[in-house]
Order: sequence, then structure tokens, then C-alpha cells
Amino acid sequence: MAATSLTEETVLHALRGVVDPELGDDVVDLGMVRRVSVAEGGRVTVELALTVASCPLRSQLRGDVKARLGSLPGVEGVQIEVGTMSAEERKAVMSRARWKARQRADTNQLSPSARVVAVASGKGGVGKSSVTVNLAASLASRGYTVGLLDADIWGFSVPRMLGLEGRLEAEGTKDEWAIVPAVRPLGEGQLKVVSMGLLSESEGEAIMWRGLLLNRAVQHFIQDVRWGPLDYLLVDMPPGTGDIQMGLARTLPRTEVLIVTTPPQAAARVAARVADMARKGWLRVAGVIENMSTFTCDHGTTYELFGSGGGQALADEIGVPFVGSVPFDPAVAAGGDAGRPAVLDPSHPVAAAFMGIVDRLLEEIVPPVEMSGCTARLLERMEGVSVPSAR
Repeated sequence: MAATSLTEETVLHALRGVVDPELGDDVVDLGMVRRVSVAEGGRVTVELALTVASCPLRSQLRGDVKARLGSLPGVEGVQIEVGTMSAEERKAVMSRARWKARQRADTNQLSPSARVVAVASGKGGVGKSSVTVNLAASLASRGYTVGLLDADIWGFSVPRMLGLEGRLEAEGTKDEWAIVPAVRPLGEGQLKVVSMGLLSESEGEAIMWRGLLLNRAVQHFIQDVRWGPLDYLLVDMPPGTGDIQMGLARTLPRTEVLIVTTPPQAAARVAARVADMARKGWLRVAGVIENMSTFTCDHGTTYELFGSGGGQALADEIGVPFVGSVPFDPAVAAGGDAGRPAVLDPSHPVAAAFMGIVDRLLEEIVPPVEMSGCTARLLERMEGVSVPSAR
């Protein structure tokens, strides 16, 4: 997406990825975006109308708008002007929120309060699944409730990496059923996992699906799973830029993308295509993680086995944060084979690398949604309007 394609329509498309977590809809469809303008030099101005002046989600919504628009190519600055809705505007918003709540009840969609992070790569073999599993395990061990969707339908590996066995089950009637995810408690939190590996007959069974079947499988995993309240949903994407990636962009436009690459420039060039695909689907590229960066032997000597600099170079090229690097360490593979992610051993150096990346995710890249004192509850007190919970 070149800078010359930065238009008001482009900005509005990107803002559809900003969701009010309590009202359960994006700020564009809720009527919270009154005006957008794009000036020369890439300066974008957005007028955002909040439901009430003291909206407790004010800072979060401002931050989400800046993050979404700041990741668009050609944007050099974002100015947000905040106003307050009129009584008629609030009435229209609450009507929309009630309708969306009924839709969620019908389709069992993912809670709008969950941060959705797709972990993607340009090609296989870069350790994307290992990174995803270790990030999810670290988040859960800190007390968060984390969903882990293994969207790599052909190449599922998440169940083995977490030591999960058995098959997923469904609950409900023939007309109203839902898949129940496998659950693994970790520390004060828990992981809720859905994978084809928990539905297939055996780990060695080939899944020979294409196109519509792949998209439909991921749609089922999002809409027909009893995820319950989640703080985060991490999606382990298949490598490349195919059907599943495009389907996810349509199903969950609020998804944010973390790109995993290895140090070689050749790998980074392939990974750049993932960023291009995400932006063409109006998803925010949140950052780059470099895996297998260095190897330190038992004697303390460090080697750059696969070169250096690819992750930082990719982040600089596509204009997103370089979130961190993970060293090449046999403990990652051993932990995956044993069903105990390496990050759960805090004494190990590779665990420190994963935990540092998670620190940045929580603090600045994709911070958790704060739900206390939310907008809809304030409106209930002010106007006696009842809104079914978005959670």
C-alpha cells in the first residue's frame, strides 16, 4: 500500500479494527467516528465522539486508534479530537449495541474484549509455532486467560507442544452446539486450545483440504467454540499468504499481526509479503519477532548461525516495532517435544527472551483491555438502558 493510496476511505477501513470492547462493535459502525481527514505529508485527523465525557475507555480507544492508523504506510502523524455524543447519538449507539449482542448470542462469536493476535510467517521452518506456544504459555502463567487457536490446519503442532491429548467435544443440542476447547491451567491463568490435532484420528493423519473447507474450519473455530471470557486469543497461522489468512481478515478485522522471521535477509524478504497481505486486509501489523537469532555454546561462545539483522531490517522496512529476538536454543525444541514450553523454566536464558517479548506486548504493543467502569454500564445508570454483556 503506497503512501499515495492514503485516503479517507483507507483510514475508515483501518478504524474498523478498533472495537469498543463493551459495546461489541467497531467505532465506525457505532457512529463514534464523526470525521476523518488526510492532509499533505501524511497527517491524519480523526474526530472521535465518545458516549459520555468521562468515558473510562477514553485512553484505550485513543491508543487503539493511534496504533491502527500509525501502522498504515504513509501516515506520518495522527491527531485525535475527542467530543461527546448527543442524546440522540447515544440512543442510536445503544440500539446498535443491543442488536450486536443478539447477533453474538446467535453465532457464539468471540468476546469483543479479547485481544486477537495472529502470529504469522512468510514460510515454514522459522519456529512460528514454537514462538506462539511460548508467548501464550507466558501470558497464561501471569494470570491471563488465553485462547490458542491452531489455524495451521495442515501442519498442526500445538497439541504436542503443550502435552495435550484426546479429542475436542461439543456441547448443546443439534441446532445449538459449541466446541469445548481443551484447557491447560498454567500458574494463575489458563490456556484454552483448539486445534485440528485434537479433532483428527491421529497425529500422522494428513488433512487434505483446500480453499472453502480451510476457511470454514477457521470460521468454526472462531464462532462455534465456547471460548468464554478471554484476555487474549493467539492464532498460530499457517505460513504464507493463502486462504486462511484472507479468511481471518474478513472474520476478525480487529486482529493484530506479529510477524516471525529468522535472521537471514532472504527470510525477511519473504516475511515482508505477510505484512503486505495484512495491510491489504486492513489488519494492523503490530511488530516483528526474530527467532533463532544467535547460538551460545556450553563454552560461552556466541555464533550467528543463520546470519544477523533480518528481523530489525524487516521492522525498519515496514515501519513497525522490532519486538525482540529469541536465541537458537535446543531447549525450545526439547520443551515442545516434552509438552512443556521452555518459557515455563524461568532459569533458562531462552525463557528470559520470551518473557521480555511478552513484557513489551503487555506494556505497549497489544496491552490487555481494561473493562472496569465501562461505557455501557455508565449509560445504564444515566439513562436506564440495559445492554447485554459483550463478554
